[in-house]
Amino acid sequence: MSDRTGDKDIALVVGAGTGLGSALVRCFANAGMNVAAALRAPDKLSALIGELSGRARSYACDATDEAAVRGLFESLAADLGPPTLVVYNASAFLKKSFLETTPEELERCWRVGCLGGFLVGQAAARIMAPKGAGTILFTGATASLRGGAGFLNMAVPKFGLRALAQSMAREFGSQGIHVAHVIIDGQIMSDARAELARERPPDGLLDPGAIAQNYLDLHRQHRSAWTQELDLRPWVEKF
Repeated sequence: MSDRTGDKDIALVVGAGTGLGSALVRCFANAGMNVAAALRAPDKLSALIGELSGRARSYACDATDEAAVRGLFESLAADLGPPTLVVYNASAFLKKSFLETTPEELERCWRVGCLGGFLVGQAAARIMAPKGAGTILFTGATASLRGGAGFLNMAVPKFGLRALAQSMAREFGSQGIHVAHVIIDGQIMSDARAELARERPPDGLLDPGAIAQNYLDLHRQHRSAWTQELDLRPWVEKF
């Protein structure tokens, strides 16, 4: 369990789109937290925000823009208070061969997948360090560990994000901030993959709600037994 008591937890999910992002927002709200959901186009979250009936609110933010990230944290502090849990879940991906990939495409994926994590992580740490408490979580992938053919635009940002999480954990762990990296090693269930799910064994795709529960558990870990990296995969996934 977390050492924090008293004040209500305030969670910020950056990259709160459909799938895992929405599942994180729903999970944290159902756990009794006040939740801020940040997305480039927050209108996409209107149904979810309505479903949660005042337990969550949405914010517009381009995570690759330093001023936008600073504005997000300022708005959150004014509306709900400083966050005690921050999740960076944003990513961009374009499957393409190495020779066909342009510098602009690689840079765009890196800016969303890695630079945004740096900006959000830095803003969160600046708030949490003086308090000596807080949790910062980063969403990784199979590509965080190995680069595959055609997956350059995912592997490069995800490798960098993993390094960022490791460096932050070593710098801020002794200051009371729990930094962890979660490797999602498999495909996440979504409406688009419903047909695929019928062709796989039960639980052959990762349930976004089950993933989100693991993020909540990380936040609630006692500081005497913190996890720095957690990998999640379906029971049938080969690795």
